[in-house]
Parts: sequence; structure tokens; C-alpha cells
Amino acid sequence: MYIFVIVSVIAVLIALVLLRLFKKPRVQEPYKVTQDIDPYKIGINEIDRMEDGKDFEMYLFRLFRCLGYSDTYKTQDTRDYGADLVFTDREGYRNVIQAKRYAITNLVGLSAVQEVYSCMRFYRAKKSIVITSSKYTPPCEKLASFNGVKLLDRNDLIKMIELFKSQEHEKVKDIIEAEPYMSLDSWDDYRNNDKLIQKDRKAEKLIASGN
Repeated sequence: MYIFVIVSVIAVLIALVLLRLFKKPRVQEPYKVTQDIDPYKIGINEIDRMEDGKDFEMYLFRLFRCLGYSDTYKTQDTRDYGADLVFTDREGYRNVIQAKRYAITNLVGLSAVQEVYSCMRFYRAKKSIVITSSKYTPPCEKLASFNGVKLLDRNDLIKMIELFKSQEHEKVKDIIEAEPYMSLDSWDDYRNNDKLIQKDRKAEKLIASGN
């Protein structure tokens, strides 16, 4: 009888382990964005469940409209030249935005900064911003700091959402319009010629050898 009880307990434990192993993980339904999107009903969890970047662009477009920014519009889906949104800030300067709805593990790279910075003149903008639901790679942050591109990451986005839902719209604008981190303070830093530039040594050797 004692052995039977032990065997039964072991069988139950094995069954529970197998059930846990083969149980399908619960998958959250994608968040559907509609024309009448309400930023007050959307948080970071809903953003993480959006099906693609276009939904995130629509959310930001509606958010900036609700913040009262003038001259706010979403660019066309194709041939946007690197900007997803355009708006005019409180000082009257036009800004271009590139929106990146990425998973937390998928970091935003150099191309985001390159694209949004290069399209500024096309849109007659003075400032450029990248907003993501993720984080940025170190090279991306470095390039942004040399070109004055403002980077708003996941933590900034969450803070913006919280303040917006608390009706503290001016504080949200303060985050959006804060000066970007700059690595160079003036053009004198370029003339000092003490900046170490990484060079392609193989190319230099080929030239030196006459090949």
C-alpha cells in the first residue's frame, strides 16, 4: 500500500510537469488602432501590442494633436524621406519625427538618426527627433549627440504617457522640446584637431603600396 501511494504521487508530479511543459503560452491579442484613436486609453502595454509601426505613428500623430501642437501632420507611408511626423513647437520651430515601435530587445540603430537628420531640409525643419518604445544602440546615441538629434526612449515615452493622462500637457511638451544632448559645444572643437577618427587602415595600406 505504501509503495502504491508513492508511485501515485510520483505519477501525479510527472503529469503536472508534462502539463506545464506542453501548455501553450498565453498570447496577447494585437492592439487594433482605429481612426478615432484616443491617447487617453493607450499605455505602453497597448503600444507593445500594436501590429506594426504605422499604428505607433497614428498614436503619436493623435497625441501631438491633443497636445495642441500646430502644423502637425503625418507624412505619407511611402517616400516620406525619413520623417513620419512633422510639427511646429511652442517656439515656432518645425520639427521632424521618426517613430520606431520596436520590441524592448530590439534596439534602434544608426539608420534612424541618419534618416531623420537628412530629411530636415526637405521638410524645412530646424529640429529632428526619434521616438521609440525601445532603447538605442551606443553608436546611435553617439551619432545623435554629434548632430543634435533628440532621442526619446522607452522611459521617456512612458513618462510622457503618464503626464498626458494626468492632464499635465505642458510637462509633456517640456520633455519633447528639451534640448538634445550634444557632444560638441562649439565649432572650435573641430579646429583643435584632437578628435580621434577611426580610419580604414587596409585602404591606406593599399594606396601606400601602389595597388
